[in-house]
Amino acid sequence: MKTYISMLRGINVSGQKKIAMSELRKMYDLLELTGAETYVQSGNVVFKSRCSNSAELAKLIENQIEKSFGYQVPVIIREMGDLETVMNKNPFLHKKDIDKDNLYITFFNSIPENLNFADPAFPADGDDTYHLGEKEIYLYCPNGYGRTKLSNNYFERKLKVPATTRNWKTVCALFDIAKNK
Repeated sequence: MKTYISMLRGINVSGQKKIAMSELRKMYDLLELTGAETYVQSGNVVFKSRCSNSAELAKLIENQIEKSFGYQVPVIIREMGDLETVMNKNPFLHKKDIDKDNLYITFFNSIPENLNFADPAFPADGDDTYHLGEKEIYLYCPNGYGRTKLSNNYFERKLKVPATTRNWKTVCALFDIAKNK
C-alpha cells in the first residue's frame, strides 16, 4: 500500500463548505482508504491505498465529498515520496534571512500547460517571490500569504488548473505524519 497526502481546496474557510474532520475521516474509511489521519481543519488527510493512480484517487474523493457533503471540492494528492522531493527542492531553504513562517507551496493537481513565468502577467508582487517546481510553486511572502497577489485564485485563473496552498509548517507536519504511517 502507498501512503498519500490529500489536500482539499477551500473547505472550512470563513464558514464556507464546512466539513468536520471526523466526518471526513469516516468518508475516507467508507472509500477503503485506510488509516486516514487529518491535520488541522483545512482538509489535509494522510492515508494509505492500494490504488497507484493519484488522479483516480482524487476523482474518487471529490465524487464522494459531493455525494456525502453536497460540495464540489478540488482534491490535490501527492504520494509521500513526491512530497519529500518537493520539500527537498524548496529553493528558499538555502537562502539567507528567510523566515520559514512565510514560506508556502501552491500545489497543482496537474502540470499546467500554459506555464510561462516570463509573461508580464505574473506579478513581481513587492517583496513576494516565487520559484516554479514541477506541479507546484514555491512562495516566499514576507508580509504574509493574506496580503499576496500570488493566491490560489490568481494561479488557478492564470494557469487553468486547480490549486491549493499550504504553509511550510503544514507541509512538514503532513510529511511527518506520512512517514510514520
